[in-house]
Amino acid sequence: MSKTNPGRFFEDYSVGQVIQHAVPRTVSGGERAMYHALYPARGALYSSDAFAQDCGLAASPVDDLVAFHLVFGKTVPDVSLNAVANLGYAEGRWLKPAWPGDTLRSSSEVIGLKQNSNGKTGVVWVRTRGENQHGEIVMEYVRWVMVRRRSPGDAPEAVIPELAKSVDAADLVVPEGLDFSNYNFTLAGEPHRMSDYAVGEIIDHVDGVTVEEAEHMMATRLWQNTAKVHFDATNGPDGKRLIYGGHVISMARALSFNGLANAQIMVALNSGAHANPCFSGDTIRAWSEVLDLVETDAPGVGAARLRLVATKGAAGELKGDDGKYLPDVLLDLDYWVLMPL
Repeated sequence: MSKTNPGRFFEDYSVGQVIQHAVPRTVSGGERAMYHALYPARGALYSSDAFAQDCGLAASPVDDLVAFHLVFGKTVPDVSLNAVANLGYAEGRWLKPAWPGDTLRSSSEVIGLKQNSNGKTGVVWVRTRGENQHGEIVMEYVRWVMVRRRSPGDAPEAVIPELAKSVDAADLVVPEGLDFSNYNFTLAGEPHRMSDYAVGEIIDHVDGVTVEEAEHMMATRLWQNTAKVHFDATNGPDGKRLIYGGHVISMARALSFNGLANAQIMVALNSGAHANPCFSGDTIRAWSEVLDLVETDAPGVGAARLRLVATKGAAGELKGDDGKYLPDVLLDLDYWVLMPL
């Protein structure tokens, strides 16, 4: 009997199934240093204990996307090892900061299934939760993936979950103690507070980064993401390794610093689509659209809903006349972030 893990295929999932993912991860300052080496991340709150303490926190937490990648990576051997593509995200919330010394683990519940008409693949929806060592939920999100079938067979009854188009502003969780009343704009890098932005505004983040194989492979290993499409060049018909979608998310988020340096803390992931594949040699640029602006109950803290687009093309260009994403668009991400009023 084989002792190796071939991964789950579409027919191995059932609605209501709960999967406890292996290999908890204790977070250290190493993840922060490596994250800043992989991406041009410069958010002051995630770079400086002193800056975070001036904002009411005990110290600088690990970047929100570090927590996301670690929680996500745990799920790959059970959810997307045999995936063709990661299709989207919804109903994501960061509920508690992750700190160096925290141990994160993940579990996922299958909430939807639909076999594709080709009979070779199907879509699996899961709700994933990441917990710390105290059993507190650090973050949760829904994602759906296209997964290969092991062999042809009857299609299960389709169950497609109803998902909210966005996280309601009232359901955003502000980290305990956060206070932007005495926010230091000079140290943060830009003078723009939330009231300087307008709904509908488009921000071109100007800079671009060309993705290389080495950094992508290092990042994917750092998050312990074992999906075959990211490692095995023989796994795809074109002989290319697909760049992990989370790598594109982090790159675009880091590039958004130029124009959104004070968009400090991600608190919700409303929706996300990996519109087109990204490969080594592609140059990623980013632009943002302001979708909504609200105040929170925390002193000096506002919440901005932003669309973040990673593209190989021009700022502001997203879809064609047919309503489909343009071929240069890599990522369309809708999220909430906290920033000074």
